[in-house]
Amino acid sequence: MNTYLTLKWLHIVSSVLLVGTGFGSAFYLFFANRQPELQARAVVARLVVRADTWFTTPAVLIQPLTGLAMAHLAGWPLSTPWIAASLLLYGLAGACWLPVLWLQVRMARMLEQALADGQALPADYHRLQRAWEWLGYPAFSAMLLVFWLMVNKPPLWA
Repeated sequence: MNTYLTLKWLHIVSSVLLVGTGFGSAFYLFFANRQPELQARAVVARLVVRADTWFTTPAVLIQPLTGLAMAHLAGWPLSTPWIAASLLLYGLAGACWLPVLWLQVRMARMLEQALADGQALPADYHRLQRAWEWLGYPAFSAMLLVFWLMVNKPPLWA
């Protein structure tokens, strides 16, 4: 296998981990947050933080490294419209994802504290939950558009 195909394989696998883990984690935490049992919510929140640490974060780093290397090997300038648009959308997704990481950690800690104290969740939890959810919509939309751009490589502007 040549270097380009190895990079392409890593790029595809990391994109599956990035979007798959992100979407799966979001799905489970979204629905766990609608359950009355704090214990169930705490377990899911803890696992979501782990999944983002173990799978999503490395994929976030591998994606641009492999993408930029492939563009270089293929001779595509970063100003190529579909590449430039992909990079901008990836940046948008990242700008949403970074606060989501912080929110997930805070939410998991709040759940653990409420369980340890035998108390209800503070009102602040629900504010964080809403922000977490609303940041996910543009992030996932951006990543779906990136997938479309990478598969189709449209001229866009020229």
